[in-house]
Amino acid sequence: MTKWLFIIALLTTSASASLVSASSSSPIVIVVGQDNPTPELSRMQVIDMYMGKYVAFPNGEIAIPIDINDDSLLRSDFYQALVGMSLARVNSYWSRIKFTGRAKPPIEKSNEQAIIDYIANTPNAIGYIRKENLTNNLKVIYQFNE
Repeated sequence: MTKWLFIIALLTTSASASLVSASSSSPIVIVVGQDNPTPELSRMQVIDMYMGKYVAFPNGEIAIPIDINDDSLLRSDFYQALVGMSLARVNSYWSRIKFTGRAKPPIEKSNEQAIIDYIANTPNAIGYIRKENLTNNLKVIYQFNE
């Protein structure tokens, strides 16, 4: 019996490791439009923007955080890397924050290409994409460790 539990635990661990390495094949980057004057953000500044605590760039301009509106792997990887939370916990967090009226959640777009297009055409927009999808009209201001 103990042998079977060990084998199941080993298989589960291997499967989890495979999922992590598959999901992180291309790092996630935080991007703004090329014309945005912000050279970089710290991890804490990104957390503040995406968790509704402070939504302005260092120069005082109001930031427009953009999120993907589904439970995609990218969204899951982003919040796990940013704040160590599952999507269920992030959604629960935003339900509480919206109910109290303390902040508004990020604007949602349907997919990564919609985020890229919106940021390229909206001066104060900020979003996250996979590094492999970076285009010339975007600028990386934060990157999670590879």
